[in-house]
Amino acid sequence: MNINSLIQLLVILEECPNPDAVVAELEQVLHGSGFEYYGLLRHLQQNPAQQNIELRAAPLAGRWPEQWLQIYAAKKYVRIDPMVRYLAHAQRPFRWRESMAAFDGDAHQRRMEQMMVDAFGHGLEDGYLFPIHGRNGILGSLTLGGKPIDLSPVEIALLEAVARKSFWRLLDLTGEAEALETVLPTETPLTRREMEILHYLAEGMTSMEISKMLKISNHTVDWYMNGLQNKLKAKNRQQAVALAFRHGLIS
Repeated sequence: MNINSLIQLLVILEECPNPDAVVAELEQVLHGSGFEYYGLLRHLQQNPAQQNIELRAAPLAGRWPEQWLQIYAAKKYVRIDPMVRYLAHAQRPFRWRESMAAFDGDAHQRRMEQMMVDAFGHGLEDGYLFPIHGRNGILGSLTLGGKPIDLSPVEIALLEAVARKSFWRLLDLTGEAEALETVLPTETPLTRREMEILHYLAEGMTSMEISKMLKISNHTVDWYMNGLQNKLKAKNRQQAVALAFRHGLIS
């Protein structure tokens, strides 16, 4: 990988006059670095009442193998995708194989392995994922995939900077950056258990389903939800989840 090209890209992106120019420059450098496929995503608010919507991220830019996105959606891989699940807690870039190892013994391990077999068959043999964080959590991500490539720590650091620069430059040019920089309307941080419950609520689970998943009582789930609504200044559960998405607490 040409480190100089990554450094130059950081400068060029700031000078790009429109979103198309940002995408063109990004694709050129990524392709030259050996990555055939990529996806730059912004994680979005989802209306919890729309149970059929499973993907809660919008592509800002990307190029994937033919038919892969259709297969991914048809087989509902987003529900068990180890990279997506790992991303929810990741504080640093990681390789795809790291996320698989993290869920060794998971109840969905077989489906995860099948997903990776399908991905391999479409040319997605290995890759990296770069989380993009804001004040209150993860806002987006850059996924790179294709043939296996071993990146050095310096290359990973530069690609992480490229991910952030591309993400924010695109949002600046489309007038969406300011909305993501809004401060969460609470000074009280959410606990790990509250975050878990928020994630399950965002997936459309009921209190009873969450209680079984976490092995706690239904009343305890409701108690946590009341606390969440107070912290987020939400009128109900739906608004609490919507605010959590809006402020990047969940993705």
